Amino acid sequence: MHRWTDPAATPAGLRPCVATFGNFDGVHLGHRAVLARLVAEATERGLPSVAVTFDPHPAAIFHPDTLELISPGRLRDELLGTTGIDGLLVLDFTEEFAQQTAEEFIVHTFVETLGVRAIVVGEDARGFGRGYTGDVGTLSALGAAHGFDVIVLEDLGNGERWSSSAVRRHLAAGEIAEASAILGRPHRMTGTVVHGAHRGRELGYPTANLSPDSLGLVPADGVYAGWLTRVAKAGDDPERTLPAAISVGTNPTFDGTLRTVEAYVLDRTDLDLYDEEVTVEFVHRIRPTLRFDTIEELLEAMAGDIETCRQVLASIVPS
Repeated sequence: MHRWTDPAATPAGLRPCVATFGNFDGVHLGHRAVLARLVAEATERGLPSVAVTFDPHPAAIFHPDTLELISPGRLRDELLGTTGIDGLLVLDFTEEFAQQTAEEFIVHTFVETLGVRAIVVGEDARGFGRGYTGDVGTLSALGAAHGFDVIVLEDLGNGERWSSSAVRRHLAAGEIAEASAILGRPHRMTGTVVHGAHRGRELGYPTANLSPDSLGLVPADGVYAGWLTRVAKAGDDPERTLPAAISVGTNPTFDGTLRTVEAYVLDRTDLDLYDEEVTVEFVHRIRPTLRFDTIEELLEAMAGDIETCRQVLASIVPS
């Protein structure tokens, strides 16, 4: 997949094309259905497939305090790179950019820049252009006027519509299984391992603390079974992806106030992960965060959590 950010630098080999556009937060199964149709349509026409997205997310400009992203920036782009598309155009979303009408956005980006022959969208494609006025009807009218087809996919879901909003809601409630069912994979965060209070090591369970600026939505406080992946390791390295117990919360037993994400690699006290970039994947929520009256009670609970992690992960292959 070729990624670029300047429309004027669009490679000649990626135009004309079949295209789609959206925020693609989480790159969930609904997004993947649209992208799969995009790739299939492009292949049938003998054209490249291109997705257009935005950085930052429009909500970061207009509602910066109201939306946490499932897979910000680089995480989203990496996930899009697994879908088989040929190109990803990431447009710089600014207040000035947002002043384009829906017609100006479609004509400049897709007709003039990409030479688009068809645009593939879900039926919920709406709210693009100044005043949030663009929708599927707008696209169809512009397609008729400028000579491109519009292919619309129905909303999809399995008892619940697949959407980024639904994923965020489930993660906020600690409903990892429900979020994973929409994502089509475990939810993940990526960040650098930093020093914490070292309490885990003192208790015999050294943890990798993710930096506060890690990418990915932090799920509800609790203890989770999951995986820790050492990003720099080769894909076939047995030390790359390791089973882990992941804790999210403020460590109330120690009167903590800072919310952290930390992972203990099962049965490993020999790892030095400081300054490494790691990804943690949340597979199963074991329990909510609890405050214990004594260290002995905490250690007993941790031992039980780790045994549960071991049982949960025993039959699961890392994604």
